[in-house]
Amino acid sequence: MMNIDKKILAVILGLVIGISLVGLAAGVDQSTSPIVIDTEAEDLELTIYNADLGVVKEYRTKYIPEGVNNVLYEDVASRIDPTSVRLKALDSEMEVVEQNYQYDLVNRDKILKKYIDKEIVAYLTYGDKKETIEGTLLSYEGDRLTIRDNDGMIQIVDSNNLVLPELPEGLITKPTLAWILNVTESRNHTLELSYMTAGMSWNADYVVVTSKNDSKLDLNGWVTVTNNAGTTFKNTSLKLVAGDVHRVRDEILYTTPYYMAAPTPRASQFEEEALFEYHMYDLQRRTTLKNNEKKQISLLEATDVEVEKEYVYDDIRNWWRYGNDWSDTGEKKVDVWLNFNNSAKNNLGIPLPKGTVRVFTNDKEGKLQFIGEDSIDHTPKDETISLFVGQAFDIVGERTQMDFNKYADWYEYEWAVNLRNHKDEDIVVTVLERTSGDWQITEENYNHTKKSNNEIEWLIPVEADSKSTLTYTIRYKRW
Repeated sequence: MMNIDKKILAVILGLVIGISLVGLAAGVDQSTSPIVIDTEAEDLELTIYNADLGVVKEYRTKYIPEGVNNVLYEDVASRIDPTSVRLKALDSEMEVVEQNYQYDLVNRDKILKKYIDKEIVAYLTYGDKKETIEGTLLSYEGDRLTIRDNDGMIQIVDSNNLVLPELPEGLITKPTLAWILNVTESRNHTLELSYMTAGMSWNADYVVVTSKNDSKLDLNGWVTVTNNAGTTFKNTSLKLVAGDVHRVRDEILYTTPYYMAAPTPRASQFEEEALFEYHMYDLQRRTTLKNNEKKQISLLEATDVEVEKEYVYDDIRNWWRYGNDWSDTGEKKVDVWLNFNNSAKNNLGIPLPKGTVRVFTNDKEGKLQFIGEDSIDHTPKDETISLFVGQAFDIVGERTQMDFNKYADWYEYEWAVNLRNHKDEDIVVTVLERTSGDWQITEENYNHTKKSNNEIEWLIPVEADSKSTLTYTIRYKRW
């Protein structure tokens, strides 16, 4: 009996609350114009994630009288998520009874659609002559209008110039939040509004300039912030959040990994702080993000970073690049990589966010020339970054199968890799063999290094304008 009473009490309480809210909404004086908050934000904060997501927090002050009021809050982002809106009065008490997001923005098509069967005035121009047609709009298609004029005649005219008596009801000029607010006292209220919006993102880009002998490089990093949220954010503070932010959309779970670089002493625009399990980077000045704008902000600068140029013969990469034919013994390219350690000792030692790296070098006249680009994944400090910049013009590799044997428990392959160096300097070529399963090297003329069970590596010296040959025999266990 006690449980039944509790259930009945809960139902009654719910009905009372519902009736109260309806009563509040009904208590709005519909004869008075709504209170419009259209001033610019007195303070604006913007936090951007690399997930088509921004979080806006802004503050505006407006006089609102005591009681239940209709309030229109203009100039929010057109791509706002209305379910994320949070309104708070900082210096008073008020209750949000109802909220609507009005986004039916005015345009020519929507105006004409609402003026079907209503009176309009169309201005027509024929050379130097001008004509006015007044009548009822029956239909339209593009610039062509079908009008019943005041004499009852049907006219089909082309016109871009129209005079309409008023803006049709339901259309607005700016994205607007419409509230019914229950306010406890008449006064100036400072409102704090926060919401999430789509159309905002940021990413990192890097420019590398190598030294003359490719032993050092300078690294510059940039943040590119994109604003397609549907509004301009004037004089805002800007914060960028990096981390695995979990979100749910259409019942699909996904993460947005991002690790942003902490600022170096020469890049003091951003200040880093911990935020939950993420990192937040606060731009130490205010900026303006115009709608449909990409803004670049300097992120970091590092000089005299030690780098190693590595020549790599990777037959698997060549196999995919030039055709899936294991019997192909033609000449293949040798890849060129730039490797550097992301450590403090090497003038870096900062987590680098995912981004595109464009590599330049100076020609003999000291002018920068583009030599390749690559992308890097999120790279913590003290890890090695490897940039693939292209293929060497003067170095050729050729892999040839010399023999094959099938035993009771093994398959045995004998390979020869011929490396020809047409440069006027000695080099070392890294030869990679990618494999799997149970294997063993039974013969070789250079010692290998087992990088993993799936990768074997040889370092083959090749003198200037000369050649070297790696030979090895590898066995695979039969299954």
